Amino acid sequence: MTAALGLGALIGILLGLLGGGGSILAVPALVYGAGLPLAAAVPTSLLVVGVSSATALLPRLRARQIRWRIAGIVGAAGAAAAFAGATVNRLLDPRVVLIGFAALMVAAAIRMLRGDTEPGGDCALPGGGVNWRGCLPKSVGVGVLVGFLTGLFGVGGGFLIIPALVLLLGLPMPAAVGTSLVIIVINSAAGFAAHAGDATLDYRIAAAFTAAAIAGSLAAGRLATRLPAQRLSRAFAYLVLAIAVFVVVQAVISPPPI
Repeated sequence: MTAALGLGALIGILLGLLGGGGSILAVPALVYGAGLPLAAAVPTSLLVVGVSSATALLPRLRARQIRWRIAGIVGAAGAAAAFAGATVNRLLDPRVVLIGFAALMVAAAIRMLRGDTEPGGDCALPGGGVNWRGCLPKSVGVGVLVGFLTGLFGVGGGFLIIPALVLLLGLPMPAAVGTSLVIIVINSAAGFAAHAGDATLDYRIAAAFTAAAIAGSLAAGRLATRLPAQRLSRAFAYLVLAIAVFVVVQAVISPPPI
């Protein structure tokens, strides 16, 4: 139970500070830290991440750092795709999929560190408007990709949503973080619905994990609104790289528990 509290707080801090990253750590934390089987860890992770992300939104509501229409489009497309991802999850070798996904994470992190993206874009024009003719198909595409991966891996997808919002849709980092949290809530709810029947949940561990994550996300969310966008962007990129290394090591050395 102590491990669940500590790991839950860490995941909440990552979600509140960076708008993502905590979700991909939740499954290994629940499996290796709290001792849950993988079938129970996946829906528990989605429950914890969804609730703590909703909590982390509160400080950003006052700061008006959320693009609601983009969040709705990406989230709705992702919710439908999450069920397809959950179906594929039951068919594929998790080692192969995780290694390929880690490579995608590395590519996204390197692009963010290099800064090889134009500021703004169809979804964030210089004057603050949106060119929906270009933004709508991009938003739907991002939503389908992230939602599919949410169902496939049992994660909220923030570690991929933020690079997509910044690099593909052109949102500034503060808006990308806030918008990501809304999308994570939607995707987590859909993913939980897709996985909920796979195993019986340990609600005692889930409650402790969630309570700690909520506390961490609230504390970190207040701090994040005061940090420079460039520092947040670089911190998130380094976090994605670290997670990618962790995923590869676990996939190669230790087969995922069933």
